[in-house]
Amino acid sequence: MTYPPHGYPPPPPQPYSTGPEQFSVAPTKSSALKWVLLGVVVLVALVVAAGAVFYLARDRGATEASQIRSGDCLTEIPDSSRVLYVKTVGCDQPHKGEVFAVLPLPDGDFPGDAAVVKYADKCAPALAQYSPDAKGESGIQLFVLYPTADSWQRGDRTVTCIATSKNPRTGKLR
Repeated sequence: MTYPPHGYPPPPPQPYSTGPEQFSVAPTKSSALKWVLLGVVVLVALVVAAGAVFYLARDRGATEASQIRSGDCLTEIPDSSRVLYVKTVGCDQPHKGEVFAVLPLPDGDFPGDAAVVKYADKCAPALAQYSPDAKGESGIQLFVLYPTADSWQRGDRTVTCIATSKNPRTGKLR
């Protein structure tokens, strides 16, 4: 028997096996399967969240601001002109705003805030046409919803003109 150099003893003999367990490896889950399961869980969570938001918005009479039309009435006037949802109600119910015009902007690139605000100047003449007597009513004011650069990217191309009153009213302006 020969020993390795430097006087080290030889390594102990390795155990040898002749059965299939020699090459068996503990089973592991595929990385791809983990990602698929995670994706399914995330997708289900998103669907549930979107459904809850839709249900709550719809349940409260909320309408997408870009979907309101001339003749629709609003229970409250938004705090700003940059809103996603407004609460609509039948005009025979108490309300603080009535949509009297929805003015489409020309297609193309976003014209800029100044051009959109200038386009909103068309609301006053539109109110006179919609309800000639509205100017004579005390407390009737104008409120305008208009697209922003961000909402333009989502397809918002309208200026929405709303006649508002400080105190709730019932019935249409006409």
